[in-house]
Amino acid sequence: MATMLVEDEAPAAAASTVRRAQQGDVAAFEQLYRENLDRVYALCLRICGNAGKAEELTQDVFVRAWQKLESFEGKSAFSTWLHRLAVNVVLGDRRAEGIRVGKVFATDDLEAYETPSRPPDPGTAMDLERAIATLPPGARTVFVLHDVEGYKHEEIAELHGLAVGTCKAQLHRARRLLREALER
Repeated sequence: MATMLVEDEAPAAAASTVRRAQQGDVAAFEQLYRENLDRVYALCLRICGNAGKAEELTQDVFVRAWQKLESFEGKSAFSTWLHRLAVNVVLGDRRAEGIRVGKVFATDDLEAYETPSRPPDPGTAMDLERAIATLPPGARTVFVLHDVEGYKHEEIAELHGLAVGTCKAQLHRARRLLREALER
């Protein structure tokens, strides 16, 4: 007969798995990977809006987690630490992409960076996930971090190196664009 973990034993078991992984136990890290994969992928997908890119970023998150596992001190749940790491990886990729695009495409025409409007598919209702994916990158990131993941404006501003007011404006824009997309 299989034994079930008592609720109080679950955090101890998770902490034990993390400690084993920190000592180089690959099987323990694989267990952490399996337990957290779906949540990390969902976060990456919501922020970047592209399934292929989300898969790539998810793998980057777990590679970085393996590299930085020693820095996890256990002051929070492992999943919380991993979530923050995932946000940092995705935002770092966004910054790097912006630098690459900025070097290749220098223009004063900001409309070129707006998401093009698409005609609605007849007979098909757009769901929220698809609507979020159509948001411009900055607005999508702020929306996901604030309204989906629960970050505060101050935290988002710090992560992006922006003013709090800019984050609030991006959130307002995202909500307006989502309303428009869902009303089509």
